[in-house]
Amino acid sequence: MACLLLNQENVHIKIPSADTIDGITYYCIEVRIASIKWIVKHRYNDFAELHDKLVSENYVKKDILPPKKLIGNKCEAFVEKRRLSLEIYLNEVYNYLKKAMPRELAVFLHMHIYDIFFLLQSMALEFFTEGNSLLQKSKTYKFNLIQLYAISERLKQPCPPIEVVDRKYDFSHVLDFNSHLTGLIIEGSSEPYRTSNIYSSALSIELSSFKNIEELTINQYPVDKIYNMGNLRDTVKYLKVNNTKLRNIVELAMCEEVHKNIENANDSHVWFKVTHLDLSDNRIEMIDEAIKLLPQIECLTLNNNLLSEISNVTLLPRLSQLYLASNNFSTLPDDLHTKLGYIVYIDLSQNKLTSLSSFSKLYSLEGLDVSCNRIEKIEEVKNIGHLPCLENLRLTGNPVSTIVDYRVKVLEPFGKRAADICLDNEKPNQKELDTVSVHQALRIAREGKSPTFTASDAPLFSAEIPNI
Repeated sequence: MACLLLNQENVHIKIPSADTIDGITYYCIEVRIASIKWIVKHRYNDFAELHDKLVSENYVKKDILPPKKLIGNKCEAFVEKRRLSLEIYLNEVYNYLKKAMPRELAVFLHMHIYDIFFLLQSMALEFFTEGNSLLQKSKTYKFNLIQLYAISERLKQPCPPIEVVDRKYDFSHVLDFNSHLTGLIIEGSSEPYRTSNIYSSALSIELSSFKNIEELTINQYPVDKIYNMGNLRDTVKYLKVNNTKLRNIVELAMCEEVHKNIENANDSHVWFKVTHLDLSDNRIEMIDEAIKLLPQIECLTLNNNLLSEISNVTLLPRLSQLYLASNNFSTLPDDLHTKLGYIVYIDLSQNKLTSLSSFSKLYSLEGLDVSCNRIEKIEEVKNIGHLPCLENLRLTGNPVSTIVDYRVKVLEPFGKRAADICLDNEKPNQKELDTVSVHQALRIAREGKSPTFTASDAPLFSAEIPNI
């Protein structure tokens, strides 16, 4: 990111070309400060407006701007001549004003977008004029990485070489706004920032100015670029880190450390209040031991990763919801209940499972999503038919869901609880429940048992059915 204050003698302004759009000529200004460069487009009238302000407020000579021309100003030769003259004009104005650098000229050159100092002025102005209304609408704010980098760099300097006198541009407005936020969204990108050569996801940031964040979302930004989490480990309750190419949890939990080794972890690395952790859309192959640095997790989401086994979840005593959709699970251990004894909901959709036997002892399970797997046999449902709390079951997208009377055959193992089961997001209708009752009666008759029916259970049967 550009920093004019440190590179006043290393600034280059060119107008290499001009574009005509809808009959209007725009001059393409290339601004380069040290290694950072970007493109700004302005028509001649923009130059004239800027010049009037600089003449009246900054004592720029009135006659140095190329004059207007009402006739023939679309001529190629004239546009080329004006292009060269405007380039000379901008350099002359910059060299005259670079020590003071009025905001009008900085904004004209888009330094308020790409330069640390002038970007912070724009943020301060926005929060000074609109901060209260923004916070009234929402206490969550989405920063781009350019803004966060500018804040981080400013925090390194107690006072920059040039401080503005006008109170509305004071950096304190940024700090005050940040301290009132409870939600923070950090959005990265793999593309250059606007018309510059700045890749925002390559910038390092620190987050110490955010004092009360409870919901933190990081998207498309590598967490190892964060070198100071500040108070976030003490305040964040909902943490989402998506599309960051994260390979393991220790990279997040100990992001500031050069050597991210769980053996070196201490209390300063513990996320004390995180109850919901979402690490979807990354490259995590294993739930590593660093998960213990987030001990309060109740809901863990790891959709669309590279997991093939469930490990270290016993380090999360409060875990009740686990989302593992779109991973690489083909089998699960028979002792799954020893790892997830108090689990309430599991999503293992879009994996490669062929059996439900591993869920047979998860007695607290209320919801199970195994849609879009490879379960073929209806007999697999018997493994979960006796679970006392199960009420929501998704099997759609499996081969078993294509068999005749699929819904009835899935509901039958649940016996009297069939009416409580929401199968594939749909409660059973009365016809399905009646059919389930008949199937149960016939099965019991084939087994030589004498069922007892109530009026609501099976009105078609009132006497003992003989052996068949």
